[in-house]
Amino acid sequence: MTKLPALLLVVSAPLAVLAAGCGSDPPPPANTAGDVAPPPPPAPTAAPAPKQDTAKPTSGSIRIDDKILKACGDLPTARFAFDSTSIEGEAATALDALARCFVSGPLKGKGLKLIGHADPRGETEYNLALGQKRAGSVAEYLGTKGLEQGRIATSSKGEFEASGTDEEGWARDRKVDILLAE
Repeated sequence: MTKLPALLLVVSAPLAVLAAGCGSDPPPPANTAGDVAPPPPPAPTAAPAPKQDTAKPTSGSIRIDDKILKACGDLPTARFAFDSTSIEGEAATALDALARCFVSGPLKGKGLKLIGHADPRGETEYNLALGQKRAGSVAEYLGTKGLEQGRIATSSKGEFEASGTDEEGWARDRKVDILLAE
Protein backbone atom coordinates (compact mmCIF):
# COMPACT_ATOMS: atom_id res chain seq x y z
CA MET A 1 0.00 0.00 0.00
CA THR A 2 2.85 2.38 0.50
CA LYS A 3 3.54 2.34 -3.20
CA LEU A 4 0.04 3.59 -4.13
CA PRO A 5 0.19 6.87 -2.15
CA ALA A 6 3.65 7.55 -3.55
CA LEU A 7 2.41 6.92 -7.09
CA LEU A 8 -0.56 9.24 -6.57
CA LEU A 9 1.80 11.91 -5.29
CA VAL A 10 4.07 11.54 -8.35
CA VAL A 11 1.13 11.77 -10.77
CA SER A 12 -0.87 14.45 -8.98
CA ALA A 13 1.98 16.86 -8.20
CA PRO A 14 2.60 17.90 -11.84
CA LEU A 15 -1.15 18.22 -12.39
CA ALA A 16 -1.45 20.53 -9.40
CA VAL A 17 1.39 22.72 -10.68
CA LEU A 18 -0.19 22.83 -14.13
CA ALA A 19 -3.60 23.75 -12.70
CA ALA A 20 -2.07 26.47 -10.52
CA GLY A 21 -0.27 27.98 -13.51
CA CYS A 22 -3.45 28.04 -15.59
CA GLY A 23 -5.54 29.45 -12.81
CA SER A 24 -3.43 32.56 -12.27
CA ASP A 25 -5.21 34.60 -14.97
CA PRO A 26 -8.15 36.53 -13.60
CA PRO A 27 -11.49 35.47 -15.08
CA PRO A 28 -12.90 37.80 -17.75
CA PRO A 29 -15.58 40.19 -16.56
CA ALA A 30 -19.15 39.08 -17.23
CA ASN A 31 -20.80 40.69 -20.25
CA THR A 32 -23.86 42.78 -19.72
CA ALA A 33 -26.35 43.76 -22.38
CA GLY A 34 -24.69 47.15 -22.82
CA ASP A 35 -21.18 45.87 -23.49
CA VAL A 36 -21.75 42.87 -25.74
CA ALA A 37 -19.62 43.27 -28.85
CA PRO A 38 -21.46 43.06 -32.15
CA PRO A 39 -20.75 39.96 -34.22
CA PRO A 40 -17.83 40.29 -36.60
CA PRO A 41 -18.71 41.41 -40.12
CA PRO A 42 -19.13 38.64 -42.67
CA ALA A 43 -16.03 37.59 -44.54
CA PRO A 44 -15.53 39.72 -47.63
CA THR A 45 -16.63 38.18 -50.90
CA ALA A 46 -15.46 39.05 -54.34
CA ALA A 47 -17.41 41.96 -55.73
CA PRO A 48 -19.31 41.15 -58.91
CA ALA A 49 -17.53 42.36 -61.99
CA PRO A 50 -19.11 45.37 -63.63
CA LYS A 51 -21.30 44.88 -66.67
CA GLN A 52 -19.40 45.48 -69.87
CA ASP A 53 -20.53 47.39 -72.91
CA THR A 54 -21.28 44.90 -75.69
CA ALA A 55 -19.48 47.12 -78.22
CA LYS A 56 -16.14 46.57 -76.50
CA PRO A 57 -13.83 43.81 -77.71
CA THR A 58 -14.09 42.18 -74.28
CA SER A 59 -17.65 41.01 -74.88
CA GLY A 60 -18.45 37.40 -75.80
CA SER A 61 -19.82 36.26 -79.12
CA ILE A 62 -22.30 34.16 -81.00
CA ARG A 63 -20.24 31.92 -83.26
CA ILE A 64 -21.96 30.60 -86.36
CA ASP A 65 -20.78 27.35 -87.92
CA ASP A 66 -19.02 27.60 -91.31
CA LYS A 67 -21.64 25.30 -92.91
CA ILE A 68 -24.34 27.80 -91.97
CA LEU A 69 -22.28 30.77 -93.17
CA LYS A 70 -21.67 29.03 -96.48
CA ALA A 71 -25.40 28.43 -97.00
CA CYS A 72 -26.70 31.73 -95.60
CA GLY A 73 -23.97 34.10 -96.67
CA ASP A 74 -21.94 36.41 -94.48
CA LEU A 75 -23.75 37.12 -91.20
CA PRO A 76 -22.82 39.91 -88.80
CA THR A 77 -20.89 39.15 -85.62
CA ALA A 78 -22.91 39.00 -82.43
CA ARG A 79 -21.68 39.55 -78.87
CA PHE A 80 -22.64 38.88 -75.23
CA ALA A 81 -21.63 41.10 -72.33
CA PHE A 82 -20.10 39.68 -69.13
CA ASP A 83 -22.65 37.69 -67.07
CA SER A 84 -25.31 38.51 -69.65
CA THR A 85 -27.83 36.66 -71.77
CA SER A 86 -29.19 39.80 -73.44
CA ILE A 87 -29.46 39.92 -77.20
CA GLU A 88 -29.10 43.48 -78.38
CA GLY A 89 -27.63 45.54 -81.21
CA GLU A 90 -25.35 43.57 -83.49
CA ALA A 91 -26.40 40.27 -81.88
CA ALA A 92 -30.02 40.94 -82.84
CA THR A 93 -28.98 41.87 -86.39
CA ALA A 94 -26.98 38.63 -86.77
CA LEU A 95 -29.77 36.49 -85.37
CA ASP A 96 -32.40 38.21 -87.54
CA ALA A 97 -30.39 37.28 -90.64
CA LEU A 98 -29.87 33.74 -89.31
CA ALA A 99 -33.59 33.29 -88.66
CA ARG A 100 -34.46 34.45 -92.20
CA CYS A 101 -32.03 31.86 -93.59
CA PHE A 102 -33.69 29.05 -91.57
CA VAL A 103 -37.30 30.22 -92.00
CA SER A 104 -37.41 31.19 -95.69
CA GLY A 105 -33.85 30.91 -97.01
CA PRO A 106 -31.53 28.15 -98.13
CA LEU A 107 -31.71 26.29 -94.78
CA LYS A 108 -35.53 26.33 -94.56
CA GLY A 109 -36.69 23.28 -92.61
CA LYS A 110 -33.24 22.50 -91.16
CA GLY A 111 -32.48 22.39 -87.45
CA LEU A 112 -29.97 24.13 -85.20
CA LYS A 113 -27.86 23.12 -82.23
CA LEU A 114 -27.08 25.96 -79.80
CA ILE A 115 -24.28 25.37 -77.28
CA GLY A 116 -23.79 27.98 -74.55
CA HIS A 117 -20.42 28.68 -72.94
CA ALA A 118 -19.12 30.79 -70.03
CA ASP A 119 -15.75 32.05 -68.88
CA PRO A 120 -14.16 30.24 -65.90
CA ARG A 121 -14.89 32.91 -63.30
CA GLY A 122 -17.66 31.45 -61.19
CA GLU A 123 -18.86 28.17 -59.78
CA THR A 124 -19.22 25.27 -62.21
CA GLU A 125 -22.98 24.96 -61.63
CA TYR A 126 -23.49 28.69 -62.17
CA ASN A 127 -21.47 28.65 -65.40
CA LEU A 128 -23.37 25.63 -66.72
CA ALA A 129 -26.65 27.40 -65.97
CA LEU A 130 -25.38 30.64 -67.57
CA GLY A 131 -24.32 28.79 -70.71
CA GLN A 132 -27.76 27.15 -70.87
CA LYS A 133 -29.47 30.51 -70.36
CA ARG A 134 -27.41 32.02 -73.19
CA ALA A 135 -28.34 29.17 -75.53
CA GLY A 136 -31.97 29.45 -74.39
CA SER A 137 -31.95 33.19 -74.96
CA VAL A 138 -30.76 32.71 -78.54
CA ALA A 139 -33.38 29.96 -79.09
CA GLU A 140 -36.14 32.17 -77.71
CA TYR A 141 -35.04 35.08 -79.87
CA LEU A 142 -34.98 32.89 -82.99
CA GLY A 143 -38.45 31.64 -82.03
CA THR A 144 -39.79 35.20 -82.08
CA LYS A 145 -38.49 35.44 -85.64
CA GLY A 146 -40.47 32.40 -86.81
CA LEU A 147 -38.05 29.52 -86.24
CA GLU A 148 -39.97 26.66 -84.58
CA GLN A 149 -38.58 25.63 -81.18
CA GLY A 150 -38.80 21.96 -82.22
CA ARG A 151 -36.01 22.62 -84.72
CA ILE A 152 -33.68 24.06 -82.05
CA ALA A 153 -31.70 21.99 -79.54
CA THR A 154 -29.91 23.78 -76.70
CA SER A 155 -27.15 22.65 -74.37
CA SER A 156 -24.36 24.11 -72.25
CA LYS A 157 -20.70 23.41 -71.80
CA GLY A 158 -20.40 26.11 -69.14
CA GLU A 159 -16.72 26.76 -68.44
CA PHE A 160 -15.47 23.33 -69.55
CA GLU A 161 -13.89 24.54 -72.79
CA ALA A 162 -12.83 27.93 -71.44
CA SER A 163 -9.21 28.85 -72.12
CA GLY A 164 -9.02 32.57 -71.33
CA THR A 165 -6.74 33.99 -68.66
CA ASP A 166 -7.51 37.72 -69.09
CA GLU A 167 -10.42 39.93 -70.16
CA GLU A 168 -9.93 39.32 -73.89
CA GLY A 169 -9.60 35.57 -73.42
CA TRP A 170 -12.60 35.42 -71.09
CA ALA A 171 -14.62 37.36 -73.69
CA ARG A 172 -13.85 34.64 -76.24
CA ASP A 173 -15.04 32.05 -73.71
CA ARG A 174 -18.46 33.74 -73.38
CA LYS A 175 -20.29 32.53 -76.45
CA VAL A 176 -23.05 30.51 -78.03
CA ASP A 177 -21.99 28.20 -80.82
CA ILE A 178 -24.64 27.84 -83.51
CA LEU A 179 -24.30 24.58 -85.42
CA LEU A 180 -26.32 23.01 -88.20
CA ALA A 181 -28.20 20.00 -86.85
CA GLU A 182 -27.48 17.01 -89.06
